[in-house]
Amino acid sequence: MKLIHRIGYYLGGFSIGLIFLAFFLSGKKASCSYGLDARVLKNISTKQLVYSQNVLELLKNRSIDTFTISEILKFGDVDFSKVDRDLDFCKLYIIEHEIDEKDIALTVENCETIATIMSVSFE
Repeated sequence: MKLIHRIGYYLGGFSIGLIFLAFFLSGKKASCSYGLDARVLKNISTKQLVYSQNVLELLKNRSIDTFTISEILKFGDVDFSKVDRDLDFCKLYIIEHEIDEKDIALTVENCETIATIMSVSFE
């Protein structure tokens, strides 16, 4: 068998395999969250969000809205140098993101079943 025929058969089988994979994986909500930031943000986003009294006051005063908070929790960067690792049950994370040329930092307490947004700071 000539080399060109082997390459043709290989590419034909490979393309059929890609079509099958695209068909079977098209309905799945698969994601690749391998980085530390992505895993922490995905963990927080799967839990029930609770707002502290300070954050509720900011929401009432319209200093920040829930859309901005959800955007920070989706695209933000976790500052692992400020993470409180001594806590046993709940971890405390600082999530930073820039929106409209303003740096906003959320302090989030990530517990077993709920995530509490403790404070919002504008820099």
